Amino acid sequence: MSRPAPLPPPILSVRHLKVQYRSRRTWPWQPRGWVRALDDLHLDLRPGETLGIVGESGCGKSTLARALVGLQATSSGSIRYGGQDLTKLSKSEWRPLRRELQMVFQDPLASLNPKLTVGQIVAEPLRELCPEIPAAEHPQRVAAMLERVGLSGDILERKPHEFSGGQAQRIGIARALIVRPKVLICDEAVSALDVSVRAQIVNLLVELRQEYGLTLIFIAHDLAIVRYLCDRVLVMYLGKVMEQAASTELFAAPKHPYTRALLAAAPSASAPPQPAGNKKGRKKRKTLSGNLPSPALPPMGCVFHTRCPLMETACVASVPNLRRVGPDHYAACHFVAAPDSVSNNTSG
Repeated sequence: MSRPAPLPPPILSVRHLKVQYRSRRTWPWQPRGWVRALDDLHLDLRPGETLGIVGESGCGKSTLARALVGLQATSSGSIRYGGQDLTKLSKSEWRPLRRELQMVFQDPLASLNPKLTVGQIVAEPLRELCPEIPAAEHPQRVAAMLERVGLSGDILERKPHEFSGGQAQRIGIARALIVRPKVLICDEAVSALDVSVRAQIVNLLVELRQEYGLTLIFIAHDLAIVRYLCDRVLVMYLGKVMEQAASTELFAAPKHPYTRALLAAAPSASAPPQPAGNKKGRKKRKTLSGNLPSPALPPMGCVFHTRCPLMETACVASVPNLRRVGPDHYAACHFVAAPDSVSNNTSG
């Protein structure tokens, strides 16, 4: 029996990453606590893959995205890329890496400078990060990139407010790709768009990933899109990783109770759409009970125990480690058995 091929070394590796910041006061006399936006987070991003990151609002997904591109200060831990720990770099040391790590933001219009024309917006990374490219070549490169993302090259003199959300997001993608990055981080890049436009942008990302050999981190709420687009999925809750696995494995056999709750609460990614008036055959979705606790006052032990149907005393007493529960499948739960223990139990 042949062994599976060894996994390639990660292009980006995160270990023990923490991001904490002071909470805001409701009243001047109240003491200020600490918000744990990310707490001991681990992840590996492999060359050429698309890693999906999912979880409820407030779980730390956007904080993670901003930390990866140096827009969010970290408290401890490491982010290693190209042999360097990005958390240790100064602004000047970060500069040459910005052309390799680019980001597409959630709000397409808010992320574009309203005072600049489209041509200036897309050309700005060339001016700032690619001094070896002559300025005379910029207009041609900008027009070609705009056409590649589905926009006409004659919009160079127009301002961002003249475009729809989908068009503005295409401009944002063009701005990120104009410097030919190796890693593209999409932070809820389609969540603010209409459903039809959302599908167009996702298909565009698929094409661009293949064409430019991109490695992608795709942060989203829509699990159907994540299932379609991503090779591997990381599930976050209150700043921690609950589970990570290959997309097919995670959607077919989720191990963590939080992942199962997310999938149960979401529309089926594979079910055919039903007419608006047809209720027959629709599967009633389950909702996750309780509210997400405040990251300023996270629960003791497992952070999910206050909403978990499997909660036991051990869940409050200790934090479960993220451990291997299958081939390239990891979960942080006291009640998920590792492969060896599963085989031992079933053999008895």
